[in-house]
Amino acid sequence: MKLKSVVDFFLRSPKLLIGTLIFISIILISLIGMATVKHDPLDMVDLEYLPPSPEHPLGTDAFGRDLYAEMVFGIYNSLRIGVMAGLAATLIGVVIGAVAGFKGGIIDEILNLITNVMIVIPTLALLIVIASYVRIRSEYFLSLVIGITAWPWTARAVRAQTYSLKARDFIDIARISGLNDLEIIIWDILPNMLSYIVMAFALQMGGAIVNEAGLSMLGLGPTDIVTLGMILRWALLWEAVRTMTWWWFFPPGIVITLLSMSLLLINTGLDELFNPRLRGRR
Repeated sequence: MKLKSVVDFFLRSPKLLIGTLIFISIILISLIGMATVKHDPLDMVDLEYLPPSPEHPLGTDAFGRDLYAEMVFGIYNSLRIGVMAGLAATLIGVVIGAVAGFKGGIIDEILNLITNVMIVIPTLALLIVIASYVRIRSEYFLSLVIGITAWPWTARAVRAQTYSLKARDFIDIARISGLNDLEIIIWDILPNMLSYIVMAFALQMGGAIVNEAGLSMLGLGPTDIVTLGMILRWALLWEAVRTMTWWWFFPPGIVITLLSMSLLLINTGLDELFNPRLRGRR
């Protein structure tokens, strides 16, 4: 019965179903590939610029490295950065938005001012400035930097919803029962916007994957792992487009596009299911 309910839930939104299938398919490709790949992604295993073949499904790059191995590890590492950065951005946005909306007054004004300032600053430009001053950029550092620059829109939306929720009767009942402000936020406010928090995380994760790719292509990505953005950077530096080595730059570009598109479809599908104003328009 529970399985049937889950299936019915996904079938109610074609966007959610398609986005989830694409996202899960990419994850499975990466996990199966990592379990079956024969080469380390940074090992020189054959001649340079070999086209796709049974031995090298995605060919080799300018260093004779197996691009299939690079791709499966790149997908995994890019997803890890996306998850960590998405969690950080969502957590920061939810905390700031909920506190500002619930407390009001001077606290709301200060937090709202900080949020507005962060919204005005271009995210990618700020990321470039921060990353350029750090010599060793690990995946954890990069995830944190992306997270602390991507939270403002989540905070603004959570603040607006918190304003609406705190005027409800059940919040007055919670106050009468003796709960303090933190307990009310955790046990009464946040559970009522859980669907939005999940949608915000999906968008933040997709944005983080794209931002990591952009930073990596500029030479400001992680220095200790292979990501989809790093593969594109190597292809750019060694003029894969000019030499028509399509198997070097085309697959990572397509996967980044599919990942961001799938997460956007998941966000839109969830919005259709949980937003009463959109249910009748589907």
